[in-house]
Amino acid sequence: MEKAYKLLAEQEGISNKKAKELIDRGLVYVGDQKVKIARAELPDDTRFRIEKPEQIRIIYQDDEIVAVDKPAFIDSYEIEEAIEGAQLLHRLDRETSGVLLLARNEDFARRAIEAFRRRKVRKEYVAWVEGVLVEPMEIDLPIHTIRKGKAISRIDKKRGKPALTRVWPDEVQGKKSKVRIEIETGRTHQIRLHLAHAGHPIVGDEQYGSPTRAKRPLLHAKKITLLGRSYEAPEPKDIMRYK
Repeated sequence: MEKAYKLLAEQEGISNKKAKELIDRGLVYVGDQKVKIARAELPDDTRFRIEKPEQIRIIYQDDEIVAVDKPAFIDSYEIEEAIEGAQLLHRLDRETSGVLLLARNEDFARRAIEAFRRRKVRKEYVAWVEGVLVEPMEIDLPIHTIRKGKAISRIDKKRGKPALTRVWPDEVQGKKSKVRIEIETGRTHQIRLHLAHAGHPIVGDEQYGSPTRAKRPLLHAKKITLLGRSYEAPEPKDIMRYK
């Protein structure tokens, strides 16, 4: 028996640090099981499979803004580092795909951040959720986030900040539903927590109660409208059609 990251490093001919990073990013599998703990003890003959993230694609860019179609399993900050002189205007969870916006200059960044602060930004998502959802719903519940190690959010009417999520059903497939989502606020894990609280956790979101195994929570940031312009990222295959 040996630690997972050490076995992976030996198998792939990479450093222990790189092996840990791949596991932490959720890219390493044994069969169809994701390796979640880098220090987990595994048999010496374990064979790993590494999932490769999709390529980063620029949707639009000019002297003020860069709109990127962020693949799942890539940090928002990695994209900021990769685009010289760009500043993140918001962020997406590592496993969430879709539209990510970055500013090219200070003046535009200031105006954009103010628009986010005043909730003048329209954010549209699409997701697959557990259960059959046939009626629109609105979830207006405050969220409190605890940031000790891995961030986790909770509904908390005393300490939470206001959060509003609107959901519309789009398609039902077996006991899963595809939904469209708009949020007026941008709290950490807002969509994931609100949908879980409503009894419809996002498929693959084990942290918030999904019983379904998937490569990632099936959530995609489809469109953002900011300062009169809209930027849209096409749905990836795992969102376009479930199974």
